[in-house]
Amino acid sequence: MERTFSIIKPDAEGFYYVHRDRPFFGDLVRFMTSGPCIVQVLEGENAVARNRELMGTTDSKKAAAGTIRQKHGTDIEKNAVHGSDGPDTAKFEIGYFFSGAELASLK
Repeated sequence: MERTFSIIKPDAEGFYYVHRDRPFFGDLVRFMTSGPCIVQVLEGENAVARNRELMGTTDSKKAAAGTIRQKHGTDIEKNAVHGSDGPDTAKFEIGYFFSGAELASLK
């Protein structure tokens, strides 16, 4: 069983600290703080890969038809959702928003 993290329009500047030195950081933070967000932990077999498949590629203009980013994103910076890119990242991202006590196991 694997867990992954998903955000619909995250609103935390600190969450994107890994990108703080990149030229798109300011625009990313402005977009992600432009409205409310929904954070969630998804759990299941191959949760990271399955969620990334649902989201589509980061660049909404290149995302496969029917994916969240293809339907709701506008470009590589305004792509509507975030999802962990691996189990280690998921563990950090889940811990950024949730305490262990807040998570129920499906076991």
